[in-house]
Amino acid sequence: MSVNLSRILCLAVILTAAAGCRAVNLQEAFSNPMAWAKTQKSTSVSTAPIQPSSSIVVCRAKQCAPAKLSMSREYIYNSLLQLFDNNNRQKALVCQADPASHVCLENYITLPITVGITPAYMYIDNVKITDVTVGKGNNQINLILNYNLTYNGQSPDCAPSKSLLFARNVNHILLEDSGYSCKMTAVGHTTVKTVFSIDYIDLDYGFIGGFYSIGLSGPAYGGGNGYMLLRLPKDAYPLSPALSNPKPAAAPQNNQSGFSAPVSQNTNSNSTNESTTTNGVQIFPLEKK
Repeated sequence: MSVNLSRILCLAVILTAAAGCRAVNLQEAFSNPMAWAKTQKSTSVSTAPIQPSSSIVVCRAKQCAPAKLSMSREYIYNSLLQLFDNNNRQKALVCQADPASHVCLENYITLPITVGITPAYMYIDNVKITDVTVGKGNNQINLILNYNLTYNGQSPDCAPSKSLLFARNVNHILLEDSGYSCKMTAVGHTTVKTVFSIDYIDLDYGFIGGFYSIGLSGPAYGGGNGYMLLRLPKDAYPLSPALSNPKPAAAPQNNQSGFSAPVSQNTNSNSTNESTTTNGVQIFPLEKK
């Protein structure tokens, strides 16, 4: 009898410590331990809210400034659309970064999770952009993203994430999805949801920074939040096509009266390189192909 009582007291101490100063219904825990465990699992999924941005910083032409000083929502939206469209079918590197200096601290982001009953760490080091389309209302961009997700050395089979990038105003740029499915356990699928509040856009080098919140629910659960940086391989400015400019005409020679002497008209109709004149106006003929 004393042995059973000591076991009950030890179990009560363990449950109280695991609850983290929360009130625990010991009768419920002893009578139905499976239901109590599911309750604890559901409460552990929630993560802290991400920090909203007060002013988005945009860098262009090697200069960085708050967007609200000189930019419109339409300009930021079009710039992001151009940036993602230039990097379609490309991999964007993901790193844990410092929110003040926008310098990568690690070449990945890591999240504490539990897979079944096994504690683990989940890593995301890159994401591949597989589709970019314009959404309705000219304030959102539809993206198909494939996150490179690993945990404890394993790479689960994950479905692509159908994400939306909202540009509601000059200080509210948000990338989120409704959750994508990953096969992380033998039974059931885990849903992974990502929210990314953007506060830094570098159009010169293709960097996007902001606070993130990632949560898992299902057989694998957990998550976390922090500040991360997306490093896209291409910037927002595509190379302009090569334009063949015509050679400038030679300066006309002045006569003694101070007026420009008219250029003699070219009578050779087959010539395609020399310029002709009509009423003193030079005409550059187009080359026949």
